[in-house]
Amino acid sequence: MSAGATAVSRAVLVERPGAHRLIGREVPSPGPGEVRVRVAAAGICMSDRELYEGHRAPEYVRYPVVPGHEWSGTVDAVGAGVDPALLGRPCVAEGFRSCGRCERCRYGETSLCTAGYAETGFTEPGAFADHLLVPARLLHPLPDGVDLRAAALLEPAAVVAAAVRAGRPRPGERIAVVGAGTLGLLAVQWLAASSPGELAVVDPRAQRADKALGFGASRTLTPREADGEAGRFDLVVETAGAPPTAASSCLLARRGGRVVLTGMFTAGATGIDPVHLSVSQLEIRSVFGASSAAWADAVRAFSLGLLDPAPLVTHEFPLERFGEALALVGGGDPGAGKVLLRP
Repeated sequence: MSAGATAVSRAVLVERPGAHRLIGREVPSPGPGEVRVRVAAAGICMSDRELYEGHRAPEYVRYPVVPGHEWSGTVDAVGAGVDPALLGRPCVAEGFRSCGRCERCRYGETSLCTAGYAETGFTEPGAFADHLLVPARLLHPLPDGVDLRAAALLEPAAVVAAAVRAGRPRPGERIAVVGAGTLGLLAVQWLAASSPGELAVVDPRAQRADKALGFGASRTLTPREADGEAGRFDLVVETAGAPPTAASSCLLARRGGRVVLTGMFTAGATGIDPVHLSVSQLEIRSVFGASSAAWADAVRAFSLGLLDPAPLVTHEFPLERFGEALALVGGGDPGAGKVLLRP
C-alpha cells in the first residue's frame, strides 16, 4: 500500500433480493463499547439464502445489508471503554443485539428480547466481509490457537445448546434427532455425550444419515421407517424445519415424552394434532436462536474439545465467489455440507 493510501475493507453487500456486489469501504473504526473483528471464516446457511432470495419475513431483514451471522475471527481494534486485553483474541459473538434491560433479557432469555429485533447479518452489518463491528458485551473469547474454521459453526452450535437445555437428556434415554443437516449433526454429537441408551437419526438422505453414525448416532432411519417407531422415544429433537417434521416428531415421542423444535418453519407446515398432544401429555418446547447462556455452553464445549464442528465443513470460498458459494447451500448437492466464506 502506498504512503497515504486508505486501507480498504471488502464486504458482500446484498442491495435488494437477488442483487449483490463486492464493495470496498474504509476499514471501520469501533465506537464506544465496540470491538472490530478481522473475520477468519463465515458460514452460509439457508437463512442467508432466504435473505438473498427475498423470502425472509420483512420484519427480520433490512436491505441493503451485509449478510453473515455465523462467523469467527480475531479482535484487531477496541473502542472506548473496552478492555484492551481483548486485542488479538480469537472470538465469536452472539448475533442477537439484545437490550439487556427488558423483562425477557432480565430472565436470561436474551434471544426473546422485546426491545425490537436486531441481529448481525440481517438488520446489522454481518461477517461476509473482511471486518465486522460488534458490541463487546456480546463477545465470547476463545482460547489461543483455536481452529477458527471450525469456530465459525459456533452459532448453530449455540442453537443446539439451547435445544439440549430445553430437552434435558438423561443417561439411558431413547433419543431421536429429526434431520441430519448442520443442526442435526451437531445435535447428534452433543447428545451422544449424554450417554443415551439409543440415539437414532431420521433423514431421507442416505449420505447425511451415514455421516450421523460417525457423529455418535446408534442407527439411522428414513422417514418411512420412522413411521414404524411411533411412541418409542423419550426425547425427540427436531432440526429439519421441513413442512411435516413438527407433527411427525410429536408422533415419535412416547406418552409423557419431550419434543424440542429447533427448525425454522414456514407458513403451510403441517400442524401438530392437538388430540394426540393432549392424550399423550407431551412436553413441547421450541427454540428461537440462542440465549447468552446457550452461547456460553457451546463455547465451553468447543473450547474443551467436547464439540468438534470441523468435519461438517465441505466447501470454502473467497468473498469474490459468494454467488457460487450461495448456490451450493440448499442446492441439492449430496456432497455439500457447511459452506464457508474465507475473507
